[in-house]
This record gives sequence, structure tokens and C-alpha cells, in this order.
Amino acid sequence: MTIEPRPELGLLPPYVAGQALARLQAELGVDRVVNLATNETQFGPFPAAAELIRRHAGEAHRYPELDGDLIRRIAAAHGVASSHVALGNGADAIIGYLCTAYLEPGTNAVMGAPSFPTYQLDTIKTGATPVVAPLRDGAFDVDALAAAVSDATRIVFVCNPNNPTGGIVSADELRRLIDTVPDRLLIVVDEAYAEYVSDPAFPDTISEHVMSRRNVVVLRTFSKIFGLAGLRIGYLIGQPDVVDAVGRVRHYYDVNSLAQLAAIASLDDPTEIERRRAATATARGALAGELDRRGLRTFPANGNFVAFERPDAAILEAGLLRAGVLVRTAGDVVRITVGSTDDHARLFAALDTLL
Repeated sequence: MTIEPRPELGLLPPYVAGQALARLQAELGVDRVVNLATNETQFGPFPAAAELIRRHAGEAHRYPELDGDLIRRIAAAHGVASSHVALGNGADAIIGYLCTAYLEPGTNAVMGAPSFPTYQLDTIKTGATPVVAPLRDGAFDVDALAAAVSDATRIVFVCNPNNPTGGIVSADELRRLIDTVPDRLLIVVDEAYAEYVSDPAFPDTISEHVMSRRNVVVLRTFSKIFGLAGLRIGYLIGQPDVVDAVGRVRHYYDVNSLAQLAAIASLDDPTEIERRRAATATARGALAGELDRRGLRTFPANGNFVAFERPDAAILEAGLLRAGVLVRTAGDVVRITVGSTDDHARLFAALDTLL
């Protein structure tokens, strides 16, 4: 007799990990594999962060201090008290903690799609139901989100900018959503790519809403512009009761000590953030322009990636893979990470052959 897992697990696709690039290169028989699939920064960790990792690597046998210094630094950077900050093993881990804390069978969470798949997957893991609203021009449609809310809704997720399409919800639109839905709902604004945005319409959600609304929280990450994706560290800013709920379901020591040190060092260099934002915007514009020139009409882009829609997205992804170029698809959407000039040249050569 076998022990059966919970039936909800049958709704979850198994996770397919990315292949090591060297092994994939040998399997494909190409001279180089270009990874434009995972939205990693091209710049690596900040120099001060890399130096701290080297200096403290010998202390990896010790458990980390539980968050103290980093939480204080994040709180100071955003002008909030430490009681408003929670850490997690990437922002996606915090999404899971929020679902565990606030969802149960018979409830639901509302989200746009296509978007970050963790919203749907972690909702299903709790036995709750994901309710999907369509996007508008590559961004979350706040009116569609509000219309999808029901008495069973407990969380509304807003990915801003949206991954994988790159569109943003403006400050006015976000305010309209918050004012429209019942304040018993938790509104989770995922701003993983916020540091890349220069559009003046983009909301300052933390100062405009988190401090004045008990039901709004913001997620941020060190995985993107800070270059610490391999160390897995994200954070939440919200009201203390939400921070407390996350802390009660969180895994102990889920943010390692080297990640915390690197994150603290990364907070000390606003000039480097601005340099990376500007360089990414320039490369993103060039990438979008070349894609548009090939008839691949791109969505408005605000992160470190560009996306377009094609009915043969999966076929295009497979063809690029054979040429040694990795991209990511979600349904009909093809998402391409901003890379180096050489990476883009390899991409365009492969596209020209396929198209």
C-alpha cells in the first residue's frame, strides 16, 4: 500500500531545473550557450558584496544571525521601522509564506496571467484556488483584478512590473485598485524589478500605501539589479501583523549569512544601482528595437527583459535552443533577458535563420 500525497499536488507541474550551461553546450554541439532565459543581471554582485563573501566564506559552518542587521538596514533605506520588514529565501519564498498564512481550502487568490507562476503554484499548495484575470498591454489590469474578487478572496497579487511581459501598473491605477477592493484582502505588490523602472508613473508603493493601509505589502529582491540571485534573498515591507504572520510560518535560518552580508554591502552603493539601471535601459532599448525591426512587436519594457507574443512561441523557443540561445516562454509570450552585445548578436543571428 502506498502513501498518497494530497490531491492538490496533482495540479502542480514538476519543477524543471535549468541545465548546466557547459553540459548543455556539449549536448547541443555548439561553441557557446547564451542564457537569456532567467533574468539574471549581466553585472554580477556589487564589488563590495563580492569582497565580503570572500572574507567571510570561512564562517559558513556557523548558523546566521537571524536577520537583525540586514532588517535594520532595509528599514532605514525605506524609512520604516524594523517591525515592518521580513526576510525570506528569495521573494518567491515569502509568497509561499503569505499563502500559508492567509489561504486555506475554500478561499482563493486573484492574480493576472501570464505572470510569475509562484502565485498560482503556492495558492494551489494550500488547497486554495487561483483566480486569473487577463492582462492589458502587458500589465496587470486593475479593473479585471477587482472584478475577479469574490467573498472567497483573501489575497490579490499585483506583479509590477509584470514578469514576463514587462508592463507596469501606474500609481493612479494601483490607488484605484486599493480603493476599490475590500480592505479585508491582502494586496501583495511584487516589485522584484522596481529598481529598473524610470517611468514617472510608477508608484512609490511603500510610502504611498504600505504605511497608511493595513492590507498592502510590497515584495522586493536582491536577485535582480543587485546580482545576488544565487544567494536567494528577498524581503517584504508591510504592517507588523503581516510581518509577524510571515515569521510564524517561515523556515528557520532560511536566509544564509553570506547572503545577508552581501545584501548589506549592496545597500551602500546607490551610484552602482543607477549605473546598472541606465546601462540596462540602453541595452533593453536596443534589444527591443531589433526585435521590432524583425516584426516581433514587443510589449512596453520596464525590467531587465523584453517580451513579445507569438502563437508559435514554443516552436521558436525550441529553435533558439538548438542554436544555443536560451529564452523563456509562458503560453504565447516569449521573454528575453537583456544580455551583452555579443549575447544579442547570437540571438539575432539565430532569429534571422528561424524567421
